[in-house]
Amino acid sequence: MFCLLIIEYPPGAVPVIRQATAEAADLLGYHPEALLQQPLSLLCGNGDALSLWQSAITAATPFSFTFVRHNRQPLTVQISAGALCTDTPAPAIALHIETPNQLNGQYCNDIASALSDSEARFRQMAELTGEWLWEQNPEGYYLYSSAAVQQILGYTPEEVVGQHYLRFLTAQNTTVQAQNASRQTPFYDLLNEHCHKDGHRVVTESTGLPLFDGHGTLLKWRGVDRDITAKKYFQDALIASEQRTRLIIENSTNAIVIMDDEGLITDWNRQAEKTFGWTAEEAVGQVLVALIVPPPVRALFRQGLKLFLHTGICPWLNTLAEQTALRRDGTEFPIELSVSPLLIDGRYSFSGFIRDISLRKAAEQQIRAAQITLAIAQNELKIAQYIQTSLLPSAPIATADFTVTGLCLPADKVGGDYFDYFYHNNRHLDMVIADVSGHSIGPALFMVEARSMIRTQAQHSGQPGAILGLLNQFLFDDLNKADYFITAFYLQYALDSQLLSYANAGHSPPLLMRANAGACELLDADGMILGVRKTIVFEEKTVPIAEGDVLLLYTDGLTEADNPQGEFFGWRRAADVLAAHAAASPQAILDALLNALKAFCQRETFTDDITLLLFKRH
Repeated sequence: MFCLLIIEYPPGAVPVIRQATAEAADLLGYHPEALLQQPLSLLCGNGDALSLWQSAITAATPFSFTFVRHNRQPLTVQISAGALCTDTPAPAIALHIETPNQLNGQYCNDIASALSDSEARFRQMAELTGEWLWEQNPEGYYLYSSAAVQQILGYTPEEVVGQHYLRFLTAQNTTVQAQNASRQTPFYDLLNEHCHKDGHRVVTESTGLPLFDGHGTLLKWRGVDRDITAKKYFQDALIASEQRTRLIIENSTNAIVIMDDEGLITDWNRQAEKTFGWTAEEAVGQVLVALIVPPPVRALFRQGLKLFLHTGICPWLNTLAEQTALRRDGTEFPIELSVSPLLIDGRYSFSGFIRDISLRKAAEQQIRAAQITLAIAQNELKIAQYIQTSLLPSAPIATADFTVTGLCLPADKVGGDYFDYFYHNNRHLDMVIADVSGHSIGPALFMVEARSMIRTQAQHSGQPGAILGLLNQFLFDDLNKADYFITAFYLQYALDSQLLSYANAGHSPPLLMRANAGACELLDADGMILGVRKTIVFEEKTVPIAEGDVLLLYTDGLTEADNPQGEFFGWRRAADVLAAHAAASPQAILDALLNALKAFCQRETFTDDITLLLFKRH
């Protein structure tokens, strides 16, 4: 009988029966198909199966072994074994089984011949697969090489046989593999880097099996190499791509959260840890809606996900939206969210890109508050401007003896500039100019109070110093509470005597240009600004006004206007303009003064009100 078993030993598994002749199956009490792909331990037990395998690959002569037949009866046989080359990387052997009374020399020769033919057939099949079959002696020199080596490494089998295996490895791989030179155990799927004959790198996946004699001495190595250069290239490229992607995700300034179609978190980057307070280990695997979605909108979130999975439609996907999220400590905060779905192997994955916009929202609220404040301030400025302009004299006073006129050039910030002129008891012309500190509606209201008091006092007798004293007492409490103060200059022109009396409450001294003089003189008198002390005594002085004399009163908006170099216009430049145009009409003098100021400052608008009052005797 020709009883033959083919046994294969897959890497990491147990020996299995790959083929069995009818005679072998019958001898062991099985149907042939019942043995196919069964573990060898079916016939001899687990420990005996490995022992049989080791004996088969090392024995040089037939050996005795006891199988267990299907009826559980022992069967002692003689086994002749030989290694086979197959179309798989798993090592295989052929077992020829004979009972003792059947064994004879001629039959053994037939078995050897059959095994040789079988091995030749397997080698031929392996050649067709393109895998490189090889054998090496215990020192690592090639004894045999299949023709596939030329396709893989560019060398012919004749160039390989007799060479050491390290001869064909790259320099880097040579160092690694040299450390394994003394090993005598099988290896599977070992990566080797070979150097092709033309110099380029070739990566192979190598499987090797050591063959021993009956005394356990290593006879040779038998193995196979598969070219996986292209596979390795794409694997490395994929790994590099995944590493780059991971690096981008982990260093993103956005929190990146990935969820599967069951609502479970599958990825959670470092920024997500900072944003929500959960570590990646704590978050991955949790239900996203329960972890970061506030309770009031969880039902809506679940409905949206369910709608998308059934219809492919969801309003909050692929859009940038503002939502509210939940931190670990339970606090809610505003986020900017974009979610993109991705279909992989029939299942959806959802990538969420999340940005904490708490600071932006706070800034927006501050901007809105500032806008409201600005709108209120602008409205106050308009009111102040209205008050300021409505209370100023509407027209000059012009007589045969004199002309008095004035103007206020409003700035972008309204102050408390004020000027006035009016007849006092038909024998005097009173003139006043004042400047309330600060801006907006407050100074404008103080200007109203000052004007009302001065106009009321004008109905009674009073000199400039006395009027300023009464004005200080009248406004002191309000000025002191509001932290404001007022500078003022009060003049009274006697129509019959042409004498000019005046008093100063800390204001800029007016300029008096005499008709026959070459320069201006400053009119000044001692006096403190209003609102500093409850009782103040103001010095009063008197000067005659002759025909052709010109008097200019002004606020500090004129003298403190600056040019691009930071220089002030000053009272001396105003005096020069006044001297140059003293013979002109009062309005022409004011126009010349404003033109000179704009030319000096190189602009048309100013940061403070500029108020001018001009008196000229004809």
